[in-house]
Amino acid sequence: MTTTLTRTSWWPLAAACLGAFMLLVDVTIVMVALPDITADLRMSFTDTQWLLDGYALALAALLLAAGSVADHAGRRKVYLIALGVFALASLACGLAPTGGLLLAARVAQGAGGAAMMATTLALISATYHGRERGIAFGVWGGVNGAAAALAPVLGGLLTEHLDWRAIFLVNLPISVAAAWMTLRTVEESRLPGGGRLDWAGMGTFTLAAAALTYGLIEAGPYGWGSARALVPLAVAAVAFAAFVLVESRGALPMVDLRLFANPAFSGILTGAALLMPAAFACLAFTSLWLQQPGGLALGPVRAGLALTPMAGTSLVVSVAAARLLPRLSARAAVGGGLLLIAAGAFLQGMLDEHSTWTSLAPGLVVTGIGVGLAIPSLSSAAMAHVPPHRSGMAAGAVNTVRQLGYALGIAVFGVLFQDGLAGTGSFPSALNAVYLAAAVTGLFAGLLVLAAARPVRSA
Repeated sequence: MTTTLTRTSWWPLAAACLGAFMLLVDVTIVMVALPDITADLRMSFTDTQWLLDGYALALAALLLAAGSVADHAGRRKVYLIALGVFALASLACGLAPTGGLLLAARVAQGAGGAAMMATTLALISATYHGRERGIAFGVWGGVNGAAAALAPVLGGLLTEHLDWRAIFLVNLPISVAAAWMTLRTVEESRLPGGGRLDWAGMGTFTLAAAALTYGLIEAGPYGWGSARALVPLAVAAVAFAAFVLVESRGALPMVDLRLFANPAFSGILTGAALLMPAAFACLAFTSLWLQQPGGLALGPVRAGLALTPMAGTSLVVSVAAARLLPRLSARAAVGGGLLLIAAGAFLQGMLDEHSTWTSLAPGLVVTGIGVGLAIPSLSSAAMAHVPPHRSGMAAGAVNTVRQLGYALGIAVFGVLFQDGLAGTGSFPSALNAVYLAAAVTGLFAGLLVLAAARPVRSA
C-alpha cells in the first residue's frame, strides 16, 4: 500500500496549507520590519505593540467563533470569504498612509486569519481519511513549522530589498492561488443538523480579550492607576464574568466549561497560553535592539537571520522527535519543552553593552528545542483529557489560548521593557528584565503541566 497522497488529492491540501502558511507567517513577519514601519509612519512604542497585538488578538478572540460559524455555514464557504478578507486587509496594510489605518487593517487581517485557521484543519479532516489523513496532518504541521522558520528571514529580505509594505502585498498572489485551488478542488462540508450559534458567548469572549489586552498595553505609557488602563481592565472583568455565565447556562455553548473541571485539561491549556509569551513575545523587543541606530544597527535581513536559530531548531526537533522519540508522552513533551523554553530565555537574558547578536544564539537554540517538543504535542495532550466528541473544541481552545497568550505577553512584557528603558536607558538591561520574566513564565508553566497532566489510565 502506498503511503503518499495521489497527485489529484494533493490540491485540497495545498489550498489549505497556503492559507495556514500565510496567516502564521504574518504573526511574526512584521518583527524585523518594525523599525522601518515605525520610522516611516511615525508610530509610538504603544503603536508598535498594537501592530503585533492587533493581529494576534483578532486571531485569538475570533478563532472559536469563526470555527462555530464555519461548522454551520460551510467550511469551504467561510474559508473563501476569509481569504478574501485577508487579501483585502493585506492590501490595506500595504497601502496604509498612516499608523492608525495600518493598525485597523492589521486587526482586519487577524479576523480573516482567525477564520482561515479555524477552517484549514476542518477542511483537511473532511477531505482525507485513513492513512491519507495522517499524512495530510503531518504536511500541515510541517508547513506550520516552516512558516515560523521562514517569517523573520522573509520579512528581512522583503523589507531591506523592496520596502516594508511588500511584507503585506506579497499575500495578494498567494491568496488568489489559494482561492483558485479551493474553488477547483475542495468540496463543501458542514456539521449535520445545524443548530444555534452561540452569539452571546462569541461577543462576551471577544470583548473580554480585547479589553484586557487594551488595558495592559495602555498601562505602559499611562500607568496602572490611569483611567486608560483601569476602565478597560474593569470592562474585561465584567465581560469575562458574563462569558462564564453565558457558557454555563447555554444549551450549545462555544466552550463547554465543564472541561475545565479536569485539572489536567486546565493545566495543559494554561501551559499553552504561557508558552507563547515565554518563547515568542520577547522577540519583538529583541528585534528593536538588533536594529537600533547607534547600537547593533543590523539591517532587516541580518536581524531576521539572527532570530532564525530558534525557528530552525524547532522545525528540526519537531520532525525528529516524531521519529526518534515515538514513545515520548504528550505530557513529557509539553512539560519538558516548557522547561527548556525557560532555560533558553534565561540564557538569552545575559546581555550587556558589549553583547552582539551571537550572544542570543545559545539561548535561541535551547528555546527552539523546547518549542519543537511542546507545540506539536499541545493539541494531543489536551484532547487526551476530554471526551472524544469534545476533541475539536479542545483543539480550538488550545489554538485560542496560544494566540491570546502571545497578545497578552506582548502587552505585559512591553510594560516591563518600557520600565527598564526608563530606569536604565539601556536596551540590554531592559531586555534582560523581559527575558527573566519569560524564564519564570516558562518554568511555572512547565512545572504546572507536569504536575497537573498525569498520564491517562485505562480502565
